[in-house]
Amino acid sequence: MGDQERDGRSSDLDVVRLQLSQKAAGDGSKPTLNPLARQVANQLRDTSHSPNMVIGQLRLFEFIGLSIIALVLNGMEISGSWRVHLALVVTCLFNAGFTALLLQLTDTYQLPSLRRPLAMAARIVGSYVTACAVTAGAMYMLLREDGYSWAGFAWWVAAGSVFLLLERSIVGLAIRHWGRNGVMERRAVIVGGGQAAKDLIRSLERHDNDIRICGIFDDRTGNRSPDIVAGYPKLGTFGELVEFARLTKLDMLIIALPISAEARIMELLRTLWVLPVDIRIAAHANKLRFRPRSYSRDGGVPMLDVVDKPIRDWDGVAKRMFDILFSVIALLLLWPVMIGAAIAVKSTSKGPVFFRQKRHGFNNETINVWKFRSMYTEMSDPSAVKAVTKNDPRVTPVGRFLRKSSLDELPQFFNVLAGDLSLVGPRPHAVHAQTGDLKYTEVVEHYFARHKVKPGVTGWAQINGWRGEIDNSDKIKQRTAFDLYYIENWSLWLDLKILFLTPIRLLKSENAY
Repeated sequence: MGDQERDGRSSDLDVVRLQLSQKAAGDGSKPTLNPLARQVANQLRDTSHSPNMVIGQLRLFEFIGLSIIALVLNGMEISGSWRVHLALVVTCLFNAGFTALLLQLTDTYQLPSLRRPLAMAARIVGSYVTACAVTAGAMYMLLREDGYSWAGFAWWVAAGSVFLLLERSIVGLAIRHWGRNGVMERRAVIVGGGQAAKDLIRSLERHDNDIRICGIFDDRTGNRSPDIVAGYPKLGTFGELVEFARLTKLDMLIIALPISAEARIMELLRTLWVLPVDIRIAAHANKLRFRPRSYSRDGGVPMLDVVDKPIRDWDGVAKRMFDILFSVIALLLLWPVMIGAAIAVKSTSKGPVFFRQKRHGFNNETINVWKFRSMYTEMSDPSAVKAVTKNDPRVTPVGRFLRKSSLDELPQFFNVLAGDLSLVGPRPHAVHAQTGDLKYTEVVEHYFARHKVKPGVTGWAQINGWRGEIDNSDKIKQRTAFDLYYIENWSLWLDLKILFLTPIRLLKSENAY
């Protein structure tokens, strides 16, 4: 019996390796999803609202609301010098900020608490009254000689309490409505079927959480992995999961396999980590136990964090604001250069000023990237199958200068404003780009991991000398390595460093033709 079990596990592992090697390498042969999986994928194309983002916006709204109430009511109660008004503003803002902190410490910003505002009413009002009591002590010290009306302070406390209770009631209704309609949720797929998946689903259902299970993927069939597990359908195999994830807006992949199945999990991770999602291993049913701090609790279930989605939630907002701000600044400064480049392109060769090329974008999506045309129109190569080389006859004299100086990339600032590109990130490559006779995906095993974030106008690889012609395998391997380093170590400071080093490093570039 033991030999049969080992043979069965070996057979399963062989199936996994075959499926992943054939279908997940990103070599252009996309696996075909079954009709049910495609239907579910079409339903999940729209982006849901991240609970962390909604809660963050709620904190900001409550801070602003409480500040306005305090400033308006206190402004009607006191008059005096600028020192008095400054002290008043400071104490009002302190009160709002301290209230938000206490609401956080009393767990009233947790999703289950937000769904039940009446049950949390005592904590909410208690947090606010405590903040007001501390504020009253500060005001007594600062304004005791300026005739402050404490009757007005009582109205301030009452108005703030009513605001919080009313606002939280409305938010509770909205969150329950969004949860029912799939507007605010974390979308998860169970990787692995059978009893392990069933136990995981039951554990998630026992807790009040924001996780929506979208389906199950497993290579096994029959009794070991039935088509329906705990009411959820099996949508396909592991190889098909990669294609499914690229068509949908998934947030999380939860591996429902025992940690002891090390070889099988490693094979899965080698493929799945290229996707821009959180990857977790469910630990609720594993006999192997680690220290409590080793686990996170997603949906109330202990899990091992394997891969985190990069640049998520508020980091994504900050990066988007960074992109818009510096793109607008760049366009305001460089518009004369862009007009001059457009005139030079149009006056020296026939054809359009701009050149549009299909390239890989975020999550392997295809985007249209704009450049100033640098080739003769009749010789242009939108597919980029044949890379541009030194003294390439297809490149115009003006185009050669534009490419050497990277001025041909300036129209991509409009791609940034449209949201297809970021200012800083892995450079987008043409869909059919290759080195020699090999596509990039055939040279670099984890090439598509570059697409876990938006591609950029410039990037870490470019300022470290890896730009221009890719005429051998080592160059694309090095570019990919630098791109993955950027993704793993991203920060706004790193973006700012890359942005300001780009024009300096371009002056030393020798590989752009």
